[in-house]
Amino acid sequence: MSSQDEQFPAAAAPDPVAPSADDGMTWWYRWLCRIAGVIGGVSCAFAGLWNCVTINPLNIAAGVWMMLNAFVLFLCEAPFCCQFIEFANAVSARADRLRSWQKAAFYCGMAVFPVMLSLTLTTLFGNAIAFATGVLYGLSALGKKGDAISYARIHQQQKQMDEEKLTGSLEGQA
Repeated sequence: MSSQDEQFPAAAAPDPVAPSADDGMTWWYRWLCRIAGVIGGVSCAFAGLWNCVTINPLNIAAGVWMMLNAFVLFLCEAPFCCQFIEFANAVSARADRLRSWQKAAFYCGMAVFPVMLSLTLTTLFGNAIAFATGVLYGLSALGKKGDAISYARIHQQQKQMDEEKLTGSLEGQA
């Protein structure tokens, strides 16, 4: 068995203590984030290639960065697109172990940098979906919205505590 064969089963095996297994994301939201990441990668790749067809060095740098963003998005969100790269499964497994807010910060930061380099419509529209992927992961980091019954109970308990404090202070004055 070669070292390459030993590497892939270890990277593909799910880690039982991975935070992504207990991050509170539903299966459809997880797929939505993955699909947004793939579409964001395609968007970054095409817009980055289009951005490189110029003589302005900042546009070329932003285009190269956008194509790098596309590669990273494909590597993290859809490693099957990068089967020719030996370490793709290991990188994807490591990215899956990241918390949602870490992915959100990474993807949004990756998408903002080319826009700061060259503020054009191509960089804005090319990075919009990649930024939206970061926003989706950020929203999942906030957690689920609670139900109305639990909020009503909390509100009722706070109201009772306020009334008890008010009656206690009035009794103390008398």
